[in-house]
Amino acid sequence: MTFSALDASTRTILVTGGAGYIGSHACVALLSAGHDIVVFDNFSNSSPRALERVAEITGRTFAVAEGDIRDQAALERTIRACGCDAVMHFAGLKSVPESVRRPLDYYDQNVIGTQRLLAAMVNTGVSRIVFSSSATVYGQPQFLPYTEDHPLAPVNPYGRTKLMIEDMLRDQCASDPAWSAALLRYFNPVGAHESGLIGEDPHGVPNNLLPFVAQVAIGRRDHLKVFGKDYDTPDGTGIRDYVHVMDLAEGHVAALDRLDRPGCIALNLGTGLGHSVLDVIRAFELASGKPLPFKFVERRPGDLDSYYAATDAARTLLGWSASRSLAAMCADHWRWQSLNPDGYTEQHQRHEGVEHVSLSPVMSSEPALLDSTASPVSVSQGG
Repeated sequence: MTFSALDASTRTILVTGGAGYIGSHACVALLSAGHDIVVFDNFSNSSPRALERVAEITGRTFAVAEGDIRDQAALERTIRACGCDAVMHFAGLKSVPESVRRPLDYYDQNVIGTQRLLAAMVNTGVSRIVFSSSATVYGQPQFLPYTEDHPLAPVNPYGRTKLMIEDMLRDQCASDPAWSAALLRYFNPVGAHESGLIGEDPHGVPNNLLPFVAQVAIGRRDHLKVFGKDYDTPDGTGIRDYVHVMDLAEGHVAALDRLDRPGCIALNLGTGLGHSVLDVIRAFELASGKPLPFKFVERRPGDLDSYYAATDAARTLLGWSASRSLAAMCADHWRWQSLNPDGYTEQHQRHEGVEHVSLSPVMSSEPALLDSTASPVSVSQGG
């Protein structure tokens, strides 16, 4: 595959985890903004079909390399082959409950994987990165809304891996004035692209509210469990800051545009508004036209009463603010779910319309390539 020279307004962005929920929407936003992208993903928790649909939505072709984020040599080959200018880093494990059961896997893939990525960037001369962090770095609220200077005290392994990565990036930026990093702490991503072609497709029982609600609406589950009705909130159910995934994706592009300035900055991405569980159920019933049976069950240990962001910093520094309402979040999520009742049905299978390069396993010295070249290959809209 050959790559043409880029004009001054265009960058080539390595998107790790680009086939995942947030990553695929960020790919749409990047391509729509005129950037070129290279997706690096191992498809362990995502579908190659998402990338075909990104190409369908945008009418753009792009490169993809299948590989493990812990494989530094594969990352370096990909960055060099494609002439990447910056990185948008989504790859990693992301379930809070799973992180409690499998903490070492989270430290391995999230922290060690990111260290390998940063080392690959150093070795290839790339010094700009947008990192997908999380509001879980804050832990229990000492005050609300959470501002970026709120104390950082995560209460689970997932949140601690995110904070360790943030610290790693702060240290790297302090050590090298050429480096620029944006640490984006987001709250509760929901919704889907308005086309309904890409969206969230969780494995097993969803960990988050809206995918669970959508599966009840589509008939995959009998009812929704609402954990607790005695919170210190107006209706007794927990309040969260839900933000549309396309607003998040556009926030990442805005952060990328800020990376011409050196240093490390942490920013919240949220709406600054809190919605209760019952608010979400009512909004989704309106969007879907379907009743959503639910049952109250016991509160889960550690669940917070309320959890929402202060968003002034992102508005001031990035010129970004979330614009899509809860009604739009639910309508877009329902469109995705109703058009794709079983999600990406070819999960973990290669789709005919997407070519792949299988890069080397972790610690292997040479790549195993499907097309006999050492470069990622083009991805385009399938038939």
